[in-house]
Amino acid sequence: MKFRVEREALADAVAWTAKSLPARPPVPVLAGVLLTADADRLMVSGFDYEVSTQVGIDVSSDEAGKVLVSGRLLAEITRALPAHPVQVVVEGAKAEITCGSARFTLPTMPVEDYPTLPSMPTVAGTLNGATFANAVHQVAIAAGRDDTLPMLTGVRLELESDRVTLAATDRYRLAVRELTWHPGSSDVSTTALVPARTLSDTAKALASADEVQLALSQPETGEGIIGFAGADRRSTTRLLDAEFVKYRSLLPDSFAARATVPTATLTEVIKRVALVAERNTPIRLSFTKDELTAEAGGSDDARASETTEATYDGDEMTVAFNPAYLLDGLNAIESDTAVLSFTAPQKPAVITGADENGSDKVDYRYVLMPVRLTG
Repeated sequence: MKFRVEREALADAVAWTAKSLPARPPVPVLAGVLLTADADRLMVSGFDYEVSTQVGIDVSSDEAGKVLVSGRLLAEITRALPAHPVQVVVEGAKAEITCGSARFTLPTMPVEDYPTLPSMPTVAGTLNGATFANAVHQVAIAAGRDDTLPMLTGVRLELESDRVTLAATDRYRLAVRELTWHPGSSDVSTTALVPARTLSDTAKALASADEVQLALSQPETGEGIIGFAGADRRSTTRLLDAEFVKYRSLLPDSFAARATVPTATLTEVIKRVALVAERNTPIRLSFTKDELTAEAGGSDDARASETTEATYDGDEMTVAFNPAYLLDGLNAIESDTAVLSFTAPQKPAVITGADENGSDKVDYRYVLMPVRLTG
């Protein structure tokens, strides 16, 4: 096996593939990336029985073949190589990488022991890569990190006709994003629970694609697999076999109070006041007709407060939030104006953005549970 390739293309392909490899693989070959070269194309593949990744890049090959080498080591090497074309030559049990005057020799692993990558499921439809990546980013921030509660570590995808709804929650906040897509069939109606971390990495990698294919295994196959493909990359992952919470009941139908404030201003106020807040200490927001006061207290009588202008409709109210969760929501709405809607101080609040006319942008909603105030 012998081929030449641009360093940047190789480094980028290997880095993305190696990122999904397990830190402690059950068998050694699963720590490897599989390089498959033909006359003008190199496929870089990784698989750990849960997630598969594959990238295709252009190469100039003198001899086709396959080789399996350590993914993390190859990623570190290709990232550190000088800005010159790279030549890879495989002879026997060694792979030699040459770039300028730099030369590395890596041991290979037995290709015959490497598992076969799963095929892409049936394509259900397509959507824009940048739109998809943005939607996943907005929602995945609310997914849980506790693997003992698998139903909270995923993002729920609901495909209904020409609408896609993404939702995630860790019990303390809920993020919901709705967007349009191009379904393969007008009567498509299905759901999937995708590991949030894998979905985030995949969506980010496909952000530059004009069109991302979304593929789902058919229920009768007995295998819960979702696949994404675009920009010469494809990825599959097993779905979480868990029941997602009935999140729609957490979305209020009406509100008793509504505050509108510039997003950047509120963000800076929260950051400053939260400086004195110890971990897990909430920040209190008090609303009156034309202003908002943020307050926080920490140990040793450290206190902070700041008042800023806000438009507020409703009875005066004081509500407390985890400042980190509140900042996540403000960063995710992607709007110059933040709208905070309340039903009661101890009920979930909904954060949305506002358009140029002041109307709520309801395609993205960030629901945040308040912290109960004592004393």
